Amino acid sequence: MTLSTYFLYLAAVALLVLSPGPTMLMSMTNAVNHGAAKAMASASGSVTAVLGVMILSSLGLGALLSASEIAFTVFKTMGAAYLIYLGVKTFRSPVTTFDAAPGNPVDGQRSAKQLYVQGLLVGASNPKALLFFAAFFPQFLNPAEAWAPQFALLAITFMAFELSVLTVCTLFAARIAPWLRQAGRARWFNRTTGSLFTAMGALLLTLRRHT
Repeated sequence: MTLSTYFLYLAAVALLVLSPGPTMLMSMTNAVNHGAAKAMASASGSVTAVLGVMILSSLGLGALLSASEIAFTVFKTMGAAYLIYLGVKTFRSPVTTFDAAPGNPVDGQRSAKQLYVQGLLVGASNPKALLFFAAFFPQFLNPAEAWAPQFALLAITFMAFELSVLTVCTLFAARIAPWLRQAGRARWFNRTTGSLFTAMGALLLTLRRHT
């Protein structure tokens, strides 16, 4: 891999990661509703999912999705269904876990493990990642060179960038969380983010397979 190719990949990663999407929204929502520490569990799950998608794409998932209309439709429908489910659930959440009295958790309080799994599912269903890794990621791998070093460099770069951005978003959301929890603002925050999750799920359904 040439240096110019790597810089091109870095620019593509920056554009992808910095643009708003489900994983960024999830991290900020969980920071407000569950705290920064638990939100980082969901961010870690998302980054793990990204690694899995990269591995599958480099091993032929992108080719499969490009070649099979059925496989592509099933994959995107499952991802869209989860995002819509998450959106409806978030929209209907009336309060954050911080609104509960000590020893009396509210409905919807989640453990770090549960939020990690949520991050895995959101990361795997992210329409930006689906498009990027299925259509573009394999193009940065030079078949004439050793696969493992190239993949390791690309994977570490993406994961480090993704985790850094999600960390900043999480800390920012946690910082403004006390303000959001005043005068019932958290309810409207949940309704707004829930609507955005649902819209992203609907957007995913509009994606078309590249032929």
